[in-house]
Amino acid sequence: MVGIVTLLGLVLGEEISQGLLALDPIRVMYGFELWRPITAACFLGSPSIGWLMNAYYLFTYGSSLERGVGTAQHFLFLMIQICILSIFSAFFGLPFFAQSVITSMLHVLSRSMPTQPVKWLVFTVPYWTLPYGLMASDALQAGSSGGSPAAAALPHILGILSGHIYFFHKSIWPRSEGAEDWLNAPAFLSRRFDVDPNVETSKSKESINKALKSRKKGKRKGRKLGM
Repeated sequence: MVGIVTLLGLVLGEEISQGLLALDPIRVMYGFELWRPITAACFLGSPSIGWLMNAYYLFTYGSSLERGVGTAQHFLFLMIQICILSIFSAFFGLPFFAQSVITSMLHVLSRSMPTQPVKWLVFTVPYWTLPYGLMASDALQAGSSGGSPAAAALPHILGILSGHIYFFHKSIWPRSEGAEDWLNAPAFLSRRFDVDPNVETSKSKESINKALKSRKKGKRKGRKLGM
């Protein structure tokens, strides 16, 4: 989908693609141009070094999250992120929010396995630092090229907020007494997308579940979660 939207943007040109693919709340609500939130979430801009990096992050972290939670749950996650980020982006006047979607994926992964070492560029860092590392990197690049560091950091901030809304309601709130996990993928999605939704065969999924269980034990010992 990202490739299709990017190719469409190249064929149409920057001006037309901005008018056709960008998020426009008025046209979505009153013109029923319902494709705009989807294209705004998929458009990474014109091909460049930044485009290649974002495409790599999208594939890497998106694939990791999908393997970890299953295709059906991953699809539900994306739909929730598009809805939340459409509201955030409309409020802040952002025409595209693919970067925010990438950061939201990374935030959910990093919260599931916060202390796991992971390589970023030439460094090995704890997983929880990655969303903030990407934000700092983009802000520094924007500042060095004469742009606005705050504007470069905003999509990452919105992605972290949106991802944490999902993570809280999916992984923290259900562990409260009497609370339910109401963000489970519906059965029809699991039947459609997952080979066997009742069997967890993915090592990544087992790793995430193990991490979440250890955090749950930590809560019983007095550790504070959600911070």
